[in-house]
Amino acid sequence: MDELELLKKDWKKEGNSFPKLSYNEIYKMILKKSSSIVKWIFIISILEFVFWVAISFTLKYTGFSDDIANVESNTTFIVMSIISYLILAYFFYRFYMNYRTINTTDNATTLMENILKTRRTVKQYVGFNLIAIVVSVGVLLPYFINQDPEAQTIIENATANGELFKFYAGIIIVTLLMLAAVIVILLLFYWLIYGLLLKRLNKNYRELKKLEV
Repeated sequence: MDELELLKKDWKKEGNSFPKLSYNEIYKMILKKSSSIVKWIFIISILEFVFWVAISFTLKYTGFSDDIANVESNTTFIVMSIISYLILAYFFYRFYMNYRTINTTDNATTLMENILKTRRTVKQYVGFNLIAIVVSVGVLLPYFINQDPEAQTIIENATANGELFKFYAGIIIVTLLMLAAVIVILLLFYWLIYGLLLKRLNKNYRELKKLEV
């Protein structure tokens, strides 16, 4: 339970025995909490990026090293990577600027607006990550199929047996199931991390609205 909630609880228990906080004092407490939350959103987004980069480097030293090297030399992959890094850099910049802006806010109305901006940025960031996964799978899966000798052998046999449609239908179904599982896991992760932080930020927003009444 945070400091503001403890004070409210004490006020209810003791009536008027505790001094009432002024508007500015309550505002500063909400500002401090909001600034801390947005700072953690920025830090966690950076840690998440570092995690995925570490995973990619780890895979390079496993049995997938040759496949990854082939993919990384593909022009489409290079273009997608550059675009993705630029968009991620933009979100990191926005998260940092949201923190800087909230940290220097001097009135409740502006703080409320900055909280709403932060919420939108987080939702856009989560949406981008999920869309990027779907697009990456859609673009890179055909590349892997075309480059994999075993897959080409299976395609040739399926074509000879008149089962090419069955082969591609199986690939699509398995891919969609795996993609759905990954998205569910990521949504759960985002809900546990960013969702809880946004919930606390929304609570601060409601407290600010009360101050403005």
